[in-house]
Amino acid sequence: MEGVRRWWQELAGLVLPAECGGCGSARTVLCPPCSAALGGAEPFRVRPVPEPPGLPAVHAAARYADEVRATLLAHKERGALALARPLGAALAGAVRAGVGEVGWGEGEGPRPPGDLLLVPVPSTRAAVRARGHDPARRIALAAAGELRRAGVPARVASVLRQRRAVADQSGLGSRQRLDNLVGALTVVPGGARVLCGGPVVLVDDVVTTGASLAEAARAVWAVRVAEAAQWAGPGQSGRCEEEAKGALCGEGATAGYVGRTREDSKKLSGAEVTGVDGVSVRAPGDAGGAGDVLCAAVVAAAPDSFEINRN
Repeated sequence: MEGVRRWWQELAGLVLPAECGGCGSARTVLCPPCSAALGGAEPFRVRPVPEPPGLPAVHAAARYADEVRATLLAHKERGALALARPLGAALAGAVRAGVGEVGWGEGEGPRPPGDLLLVPVPSTRAAVRARGHDPARRIALAAAGELRRAGVPARVASVLRQRRAVADQSGLGSRQRLDNLVGALTVVPGGARVLCGGPVVLVDDVVTTGASLAEAARAVWAVRVAEAAQWAGPGQSGRCEEEAKGALCGEGATAGYVGRTREDSKKLSGAEVTGVDGVSVRAPGDAGGAGDVLCAAVVAAAPDSFEINRN
């Protein structure tokens, strides 16, 4: 039944008269003013207040308000699937801003090997069943297509899954959201092999407190630390194994390796990885290599939850 529902939603979006997802204007998926509100400005760096530990650097394409909010809700809750393309284009702009900040692919010589992996924060299975689709994944797929058309090798790696039930986040404060989500995500079996295909950008439709992106970063980090334990030097492997166990279980603070700035990337040219307890190991390859979390990108950020460009 879910497949039939998705098929009808796709067909309806193609053959029936549409209305603007942002303002409701007739016979248009997204009118020019609403399109400008979504992707007409330069993507910007946002930071939640307070900022959760381990949150990567986050860039957003727009503020989550008015027409942008209506557009995202129309796509997510009302199955306006044709909106995935303009939403994906906006997300692609935020991704480009994020990877540009860390300097990925810049400088002399060829771009680092591997595709840019867009890793969406997953919806719960119950939410996917109710909506008939996974909004973040659908937008990520559209964003990857936009990036490839612009010459950036990118693909979606849907390797994260909910491993336990979580409470509804609406109405929860920042601390409550962190407590609710810690340890909730994991990388699917075989996902570590997928993450070896390139550096990671975590993506979502909206960010408020940053708890979901911080938890996604922890889950990816857990795989990296477990991998590091296999090639850590003498005296380090035991510490790495303990750190991997804690990260996999969602214990302690999230690792500080994610969310690098351009300056951080230069310092990490030898790919030194510092974990939650301060233990350092050296990964093969350069910083920004396969499996590294470069940054995070979202379509929109809630204005009330963020101080923009906070120093």
